[in-house]
Amino acid sequence: MLYADIGNTRIHIYNGKEVIHLTHKEAIEQYANQKLQYITVKHQLKEQLKGLENWADISSKMILKNSYDTMGIDRRALCLSHRNGIFVSAGSAITVDVVEEGIYQGGFLLPGLKAYINAYGAISPALQTALNGEVDLNRLPRTTKDGISYGIIASIKSLIEKHQSGKQLYISGGDGEFLSSFFENALFDETLIFQGIKNALKGSRC
Repeated sequence: MLYADIGNTRIHIYNGKEVIHLTHKEAIEQYANQKLQYITVKHQLKEQLKGLENWADISSKMILKNSYDTMGIDRRALCLSHRNGIFVSAGSAITVDVVEEGIYQGGFLLPGLKAYINAYGAISPALQTALNGEVDLNRLPRTTKDGISYGIIASIKSLIEKHQSGKQLYISGGDGEFLSSFFENALFDETLIFQGIKNALKGSRC
């Protein structure tokens, strides 16, 4: 069985061995005739997806105890991947959620790394820059580029660590591998959402 996580810009398909990242158009064209179960946050695609006889929407089966009604379905699936932990999805937005004994404790959202960079550029052309992924967080920066990079990464890191409390840190998402490099106790795995999907479908408590 194929599983898909349908996001706002791409469809991520898991075949049991690897995650394949495609545009909406590419994924539908290539996989329309294959059996596939999916979750989606892309509401504009729902009518088109309903027309695919081999695709089944399993979003309603992502049941996370104590979660709130408007919580994104991808965040729920991510939190279902393990019974305990702090779960981070680093994409267009950065979501951070805490789960203890399979029960959702709460979480928060931050802009994604690209959104942070764009926000600085919107303040002033002098602040338009790229992120320095090798910025040293142990010393104060002395350039604009490093100052912005430090401000972004250090603030994200500090806020996550504030709520970690010794829990295992699980990170997924397009910028997840990069972000995980700034933490000592971080496990990056792009299959986490799909692990959560499978756990939800089999009624597992992880």
